[in-house]
Amino acid sequence: MSRPTRYERERALDAAMCLFWRKGYHATSLKDLEAALDMKPGSIYAAFASKENLCLLSLERYFEASLSRFRAHMETTASPLSGLADHLRGFARLAPEDQARQVCMLTRTLIDTKATTPTISACTRAYLGAIRDAFAAGFERAKAQGELPQSADSARLARRLQATVSALRFELHLGTDPAEVSALAEDMAREIEALRLTGA
Repeated sequence: MSRPTRYERERALDAAMCLFWRKGYHATSLKDLEAALDMKPGSIYAAFASKENLCLLSLERYFEASLSRFRAHMETTASPLSGLADHLRGFARLAPEDQARQVCMLTRTLIDTKATTPTISACTRAYLGAIRDAFAAGFERAKAQGELPQSADSARLARRLQATVSALRFELHLGTDPAEVSALAEDMAREIEALRLTGA
């Protein structure tokens, strides 16, 4: 049985990621994977070893893409606090067909697997922690540039930002009116900007 080409493997991982994200780990069946990946069961197992491993690879793909986008966004802004605030505003500007208008895949998977699949659960926890660390790095940069006092707790601020992002994405997932989501995102963004020291 021939192994998939790199392009075929990347395409299959994208399809699996979208499927696990939309349906959840346990609700995704082998039949679902066969249809989404356009692969027979034997080919799926030959390429990815197991459903669990395919989910882990999908989570890794989602995490790396999410972290890369956030870091690229932060690199384009001179003001770290403005960058963090605009990260929140960006969710309200997502196109109607954008899959990101639903709860985070990591959050959804953690809820789905916490009591049943420890390997996947631990993986999602680690990825969520790494994203929180990236948020904390943004707040640390704000401290270094004088936007925040040196006494500011970057780790605590990062945890609060992560919770804020989760709440905003939940509203998107619910299908809340776009104008209401936009207003909510703006309120949340201004809370971040309000942390800025006077004159910074």
